[in-house]
Amino acid sequence: MGSRFSQTRSFFAVALTGLAVALSGCASDRYFMVPKENIEEVRASVQSQRATLVTMEQNASVRHEKLLQQNQDSTQTILQAIATQVEKPSCPPPKAAPTCPASREDKGRADRLKGKVVVGEVEKFFLAGPDHVYTARIDSGAETSSIHARNVQRFERDGSNWVRFEVPVPGTKEAEWVAMEKEISRRVKIIQSSADESERRVVVELQFAIGDHQQVAEFTLADRTNLTYEVLIGRNVLRDVMLIDVGKEFATELPESYLEQAANGEEE
Repeated sequence: MGSRFSQTRSFFAVALTGLAVALSGCASDRYFMVPKENIEEVRASVQSQRATLVTMEQNASVRHEKLLQQNQDSTQTILQAIATQVEKPSCPPPKAAPTCPASREDKGRADRLKGKVVVGEVEKFFLAGPDHVYTARIDSGAETSSIHARNVQRFERDGSNWVRFEVPVPGTKEAEWVAMEKEISRRVKIIQSSADESERRVVVELQFAIGDHQQVAEFTLADRTNLTYEVLIGRNVLRDVMLIDVGKEFATELPESYLEQAANGEEE
């Protein structure tokens, strides 16, 4: 019994030894698939390829730097060409500041109270255009100022409503008239106490002066034949501009130049 067990163990030992030898042989064949004599050639090839890659990278860097420099040079050349061809804007020489004319002593006169012109019940009135001097009545009871006019004719000019009329020449022995043309500002309805029917009057803007005060205001064109004064100054002029001193007449004085213009106009 013991002898048979020994034989069996010896058989297994021999079998195991053979299997180990067989396995070691397979492992040796796996490591010997690449011949050892070619390893140096592979290493040399890898070193050569690595050197080639380094050289290519250096060359690419050099080309990149060169291209950037070329672009900078081209940009600078273009900027210089633009600066040379385009003229810089030059400002025109400053105009000489207008000098005010020498002040004249005939500015006219008008007393003021809290910034407003003090006028009497009657004042000298200079009408620009025909350059006439009228005597005007100051009336705070009238809403709109008015001036004596005749031959009032409406017409159209450039799509706007205009009016042609005549105003008297003051101081003439025989009644003389001068024509004026103005754009119509509006029309007003006038109801007179002596007439049952209302009258629509044309309103125009006129430039005038009282004393040293100049203004543009609306005037109705009215027939003032039966009235003492050719011009009436109403509240549309007085408001916020003038104060009436009922105890005075001719509280203002027109400039001498206005009076001279009016005198020359009357002589002509």
